[in-house]
Amino acid sequence: MNFKQYLILLRPANLVTAIADSLAGMAIVSFPWEKEAMFLLLASVCLYGGGVVLNDFFDEELDSKERPERPIPSGKVSSLHAFLLGTALLVLGVFFSCLYSEISLVISICIVFLILLYNRFAKHSIIFGPLVMGLCRGFNLILGMTLIKTIPSFGMSLAILPFVYIAAITLISQNEVSGGGKSKFLYAFFLYALVLFSQTFLSYHNHNVAITIPFILLHSIFLFPPLWQAFQNPSPKRIGNAVKMGVITLIILNASFAAAFGMVPLAFLILSLLPISFSISKYFAVT
Repeated sequence: MNFKQYLILLRPANLVTAIADSLAGMAIVSFPWEKEAMFLLLASVCLYGGGVVLNDFFDEELDSKERPERPIPSGKVSSLHAFLLGTALLVLGVFFSCLYSEISLVISICIVFLILLYNRFAKHSIIFGPLVMGLCRGFNLILGMTLIKTIPSFGMSLAILPFVYIAAITLISQNEVSGGGKSKFLYAFFLYALVLFSQTFLSYHNHNVAITIPFILLHSIFLFPPLWQAFQNPSPKRIGNAVKMGVITLIILNASFAAAFGMVPLAFLILSLLPISFSISKYFAVT
């Protein structure tokens, strides 16, 4: 068994961003940490890992034409083993969330449903693909909020921001494979800007704008130049780079959430995941 090929399926650089999602959700509810909360982080990682593995499982036929070097179409990982690995990770994700609380279990089951809906039916739709993928990330943020037993309504509403952000990334990624005009990049730019503006307003409302702005500016520096380059020359390489930067800098988005709620040490803890994800992305593909 080639262990590296299974790691490629798991997209380990992306798994780090799943941890950041849950930590941001915990920050939004004031981070009443207890050791059992580690189950939520494990659940988040397993659910994300299961989702990306099954993504490649369902895309075997398409990847055999467009990305034949991927582990499944190249024969380095059998489709059966990929299916079993992805399914096992989803089950583990649900199991870990169950160990924490009933509401965590409910949220994780919703995430599993959305993962399967996206991978099997929605992903190639210009409308439903971004919609369902965005919901997956939004619910992952909510999973972190289940650190407390009752999720506040304002916390639930904040899940729309990663939803919009991921919808933007998904729009860009559709151009990488299927092509299309430059309009998707403009929509993505608008959606990114909307999310960052909303975080700025949130931090102002919480009287934490001074400590949040540096995170948002840092995010902008990483996020917009690759998008602009892809807009100017929409080659697969540049589009892939724009998608990669959007995914990895989800870590900064989540750090901004923590800062906006005054959880500065946690914001820097989340931000410390960024170089880890970047380092891993040098060896394993993000898209």
